[in-house]
Amino acid sequence: MKLRVSILLLFLTSLFFTSCRKEETEFIEAPEDETLTSNSNVALLMQRTATNDGSVDNIVVRANCFVVAFPFTVNVNGAQITINSQDDYALIECVFEEVEDDNDALEIVFPITIILADFTEIEISNTAALNNYVNSCNGENVADDDIECLDFQYPITAFLFNSNNELLETIILENDGQLYGFIDDIDDDDIITIEFPITVILSDGSELVINNLNALEIAIENAQDTCDEDDDYDYNDDDCDDCTPAQVETLLTGCANWQVDKLERNATDYDDIYEGYDFNFFTDGTLSVSWNTVTVYGTWTASGFGNNLEVLIDVPSLPLCNNNWMVHEIENCSDDTKIDLRVGDDDRLRYENDCN
Repeated sequence: MKLRVSILLLFLTSLFFTSCRKEETEFIEAPEDETLTSNSNVALLMQRTATNDGSVDNIVVRANCFVVAFPFTVNVNGAQITINSQDDYALIECVFEEVEDDNDALEIVFPITIILADFTEIEISNTAALNNYVNSCNGENVADDDIECLDFQYPITAFLFNSNNELLETIILENDGQLYGFIDDIDDDDIITIEFPITVILSDGSELVINNLNALEIAIENAQDTCDEDDDYDYNDDDCDDCTPAQVETLLTGCANWQVDKLERNATDYDDIYEGYDFNFFTDGTLSVSWNTVTVYGTWTASGFGNNLEVLIDVPSLPLCNNNWMVHEIENCSDDTKIDLRVGDDDRLRYENDCN
């Protein structure tokens, strides 16, 4: 439908969504089939996608319906750590992993602020108050409303019209919190449109360009069950959410003389069998292994994304190294860098290098 445009000065006595709307003076007719209405399926799907994911800090507090706001301080096995960003969760994990078979302890320094699924902020002064909110969350791996397998790319622009199809305001949405509140505040008589195209990011890191509300509804419905939302409490099973083949390739080929730090096959420990062996990975997909005066050769490739990133190693002379390994973790806790490769619970190969 063609847009009818004329100029008129408006004076508004009240504002809808005062935090993020901007007044406009244009009259533009809203397409009837592209309006975002209150409680429509696509609006609810968008809000579920924008919901605050409480599982990202489960290493700190086992609750999937809220997160602890930055900054906050924890005592981990006697070491005090200030958490300023999501990246700092790795510092906690590094302390936990200094000794693999010890009993780890984490204490939160109160007061803290928690952010609920709807982005409401609550100040918490003690463990008892925190546990009240923890107990209100769904349990480990229990289905919840938030959709984590698709993310919006911001900013997103929306338009508010009045009943005469007059453009009242332009709304610029910069993040999930703003989008969640925007949808929550849509009234039954509001006429809302979204400026397309917009871009969404899928769980494999790929981007999808969306051209209308119908396509957006389909994309969210198709994506919502395509990934592991990691709503468990095992901090050690999700360390490669954003790992890429390029990252692994750069690391393996950029550092010389990798050593085998751990090796298990069929739950049998072979840590020492390749002691003193130097593994070198090359950009053409070949690798060499040298020890004493011997050098043997093989091939390697990296493919996939995130926690589905696979490294295929094939050295005919060293069968215990060969497998379609999954990248479990890339660890930089000290001066050494470690790449932990696993298959199931029984096979593990971890390379170590002092090239950090």
